[in-house]
Amino acid sequence: MGVKTLDLSSNVSLENIPDLWEQNDILLFIIDMDDYGALTADHLDETEKQYLEGLKSINFKKRFIVSRMALKYICRFLLDKEFISDILLYKDNYGKLHLCGHDKINICLSYTGNVILLAVSKIKVGIDVEERRCLPFKGRSGYVQAKKTCDNKEANDLDFLITWTVKEAYCKFSNKSILSYLRKAPDTGNICCSSYLIDNRYILAVVTDYDQYKIDINFLDKIIFI
Repeated sequence: MGVKTLDLSSNVSLENIPDLWEQNDILLFIIDMDDYGALTADHLDETEKQYLEGLKSINFKKRFIVSRMALKYICRFLLDKEFISDILLYKDNYGKLHLCGHDKINICLSYTGNVILLAVSKIKVGIDVEERRCLPFKGRSGYVQAKKTCDNKEANDLDFLITWTVKEAYCKFSNKSILSYLRKAPDTGNICCSSYLIDNRYILAVVTDYDQYKIDINFLDKIIFI
């Protein structure tokens, strides 16, 4: 599988979203959590607040608040809504996130390190991202059928992360647990898989059921949550 290299030198703002949505099938926003300090749960609904209380890690709590708030702001601009409270999200029985009243808008999230990736799409999509890093090979080959393709450890690590992210993205696309696919090869006969190396730092996999789509991938400007 080929990997497309992207160097992202600029950010997009919320005001750009309507135009980007008109021109593309998938919008993928990268959010740097370091842009955000202490946050409150004021704009979360009661179900979201209950879920937040169950998270033990401060980082997980921050990630949840930032991802939900950013998604609501994105959808507010996308749908030209006046208030954040007009945007309601819910999870189905398999944990997939949906936008209430807008079944034709597909949503997918992924996290790694200090970044959040949010996909908002006109077509069914699954995404996964991993920060590029050194990995121990021992014990991982059984999960993704990874094999050492050469003596270059950096290349082997990259190959593993590409394979892993495709599996994760496929599971999100299929709305299935990753555990059911760890030792299986994804059924790629009816799907399209694309892999990206972003700023030589992040490995991104995108899985769809349509191979003629337009995608826009960008860092998102810091949002002032009010």
